[in-house]
Amino acid sequence: MNEKEVIDYIEYLNQFGSVLGLDTMKELTKRLGNPQNDLKFIHIAGTNGKGSTLAYLSTILKAAGYKVGRYISPTIFTYRERIQINGKSITWKALGNHLEQIREISGQMMEEGFSHPTAFEIETALGFLYFKEEKCDVVVLETGLGGLLDATNIVTTTVACVFASISMDHMAYLGNTLWDIALNKAGIIKNGCYVIAIDQEMEVLSILENACVEKNAHLTIAETKNAVKIKYGIEKQKFSYGGFQDLIIKLSGKYQISNAVLAVETIRILNLTGFTISEKALRKGLEETLWSGRFQKIADKPMFIVDGAHNEDGARKLAESIRFYFTNRKIIYIMGILKDKEYEKIIAETYAYAEHIITVTTPNNARSMKAYELAQAVKEFHPRVTVSDSLEEAVEISYLLADKDSIIIAFGSLSFIGPITKIVEIKEKMRSDSHGRSKKN
Repeated sequence: MNEKEVIDYIEYLNQFGSVLGLDTMKELTKRLGNPQNDLKFIHIAGTNGKGSTLAYLSTILKAAGYKVGRYISPTIFTYRERIQINGKSITWKALGNHLEQIREISGQMMEEGFSHPTAFEIETALGFLYFKEEKCDVVVLETGLGGLLDATNIVTTTVACVFASISMDHMAYLGNTLWDIALNKAGIIKNGCYVIAIDQEMEVLSILENACVEKNAHLTIAETKNAVKIKYGIEKQKFSYGGFQDLIIKLSGKYQISNAVLAVETIRILNLTGFTISEKALRKGLEETLWSGRFQKIADKPMFIVDGAHNEDGARKLAESIRFYFTNRKIIYIMGILKDKEYEKIIAETYAYAEHIITVTTPNNARSMKAYELAQAVKEFHPRVTVSDSLEEAVEISYLLADKDSIIIAFGSLSFIGPITKIVEIKEKMRSDSHGRSKKN
């Protein structure tokens, strides 16, 4: 398959939607030779923070000299980002070759009465094939939806299960209570593996504890309160934890300290399982970790922040960071939300800090909430709302409303963070070129 054929086939796969369950995945991977059985996994679940935690862990392991597979979703800029080795995305050639093989097998499965694999099932299986082919030492694997019935839960060679913050999201699939959601996510715990969880709701911890007892797994809680000497910042943050002094991270957002603590605790446990990760590698990996779209500054004067806060807990954490970093600053929002999210709760958590809110329809997503409908919902909380016809127009409006000391924050769905980042980068380059010409004249 060439690049166009890959894209066309992926679009074709979208018709099969999302299906929870492992039967189809088991059949698909069996026909592929069960490549996942030849790999070691660090399996990560959670509602918010799992992507950042994955980024820390994979970067630290790379710094320690390991060949690290990274499987993530959703992606920000390109489709190929979801399958990476040591930070480099899978090539179009490798993607096309593996998809060709899987397309043929999927067709055979349908002919024999099996369900056609979904896009996520095919992507996951493809990742396993690629990581095995490239002889990865370890794969850091992010769940897609929940845990128990998620396609990634086909793996059995899990070294460590890592749980970021668990809260309410995807209730239509996972259940309407925190208990149900946590129980579903705890389903990734395997017999005898190590489990590391960030400190969180007692209800969630109780479920994880019970699951560990049932599976004879070893549970460790990463206590954020034990992080001391914290120095917050937009460019750089510093903290001490677990005997490590003055650890540095470059991801901003107050909540990133918790994600980093979870990563540090996981590294400590991995050193007990046969991995060799030095303090030097830990420090280097933490400081070199990059993770797009999570309270990320992409421009200055005005400062432009993009954040993937797409549920109530994410919005609450975004609001906490706004209060902490930007007290008494003029703030303008660009907000785009998917219609199956609890948009009213996201608005309620964040509206009070905005001078003005611009609504957008997130592009190229069938689940997008229309900008006008979102604006009507926002007006129930905030009087100054503008409906934008495009991301380009939203950026232009935000710059017109802002002065050099203002803060512009785009958030609500990861699906528009990549496009809006590129729009801002182009605008900033044009401003810089214009400023340069003015100085010459």
